Amino acid sequence: MDHSADTNAAIWQSGEIVKAWAAEEAERERKRADHRRFLTRLLPFGDEAFTFLDLGAGTGAASRAILEAHPRSTAILADFSAEMMRAGEQEMQPFAGRYRSVEFDMSAAQWPAAIPAALDAVVTSMCVHHLTDERKQGLFAEIFDHLAPGGWYFNYDLVRAPDSLVEATWERVNDRDDPEAAERRRHRTPQQQARWDNHVRYMIPLGQQLEYLRSAGFEGIDVYWKQLENVLYGGRRPAGANNHPTP
Repeated sequence: MDHSADTNAAIWQSGEIVKAWAAEEAERERKRADHRRFLTRLLPFGDEAFTFLDLGAGTGAASRAILEAHPRSTAILADFSAEMMRAGEQEMQPFAGRYRSVEFDMSAAQWPAAIPAALDAVVTSMCVHHLTDERKQGLFAEIFDHLAPGGWYFNYDLVRAPDSLVEATWERVNDRDDPEAAERRRHRTPQQQARWDNHVRYMIPLGQQLEYLRSAGFEGIDVYWKQLENVLYGGRRPAGANNHPTP
C-alpha cells in the first residue's frame, strides 16, 4: 500500500468535506447507536463521577453517548480538526458545562497541557485506523501514561480482514444488509474516492492492535464486541502501574 501521500489532514480539515461527512452522520449514527450504548456499559463507573477523554472526538458522538448514560461524567473532546468540532457544537449543547474541547493532533506525540495527566478513562472512536502502525503503538503507550491506575481504554473502530477470504465474506454480508453498497463502490465521486483511500490507508488486522496494547502494558485486554470489520476492544491500566514497560 502506498503511504507516500498521507491526505488525512487535508481531508478532515476541509470545510467542504466535513460538511458532506456531517450530512451523512445521522444515518451512520443510527446504525452505530447500539454499539455506542454497549461502549457506555463497558465503562465501570456506575453512578460515580469520572472524567474521560474522547480522542479523535470528531463531532462528539461517542462523548454524547457516554455523557447521557453517565450523568456524573465529564468529557474532554480532543480533535485536530476545528471544522469537525464546529460541526458537532449544536448536538453537544445539551451537555453544556460537562465538557470542553481541546485541539490535538493524534499523529503527533506531544500532548497538550490541557489534557490531564491522570484520566479515569480514554475512548477512541473510528479514528485510530487513520494512524500508521508506528503511531498506533506510540498512541497506546501515551494513553496508558495518561490513565490513572485502574483506568480503562476502549477503542471502537474498523479493522482490516486478515485474508482475502474473510474480506470477501465481510463484503458479501455487508452488501446483503445494504443492497446499494456495491453500486456506490462502482460510482464514487472523486471526493468520495479520496475519502475511501484515506479511510483504508493504514487499516490493519485486529490481532496486531491487541499486541500493541499488550506491549503498552494494558491488562484485561479483550475484544469486547465484534461484528465483521467493526470492533470494540480495550484494556485497563493495572491498579498499581506507575508507567508503561520499556520495549
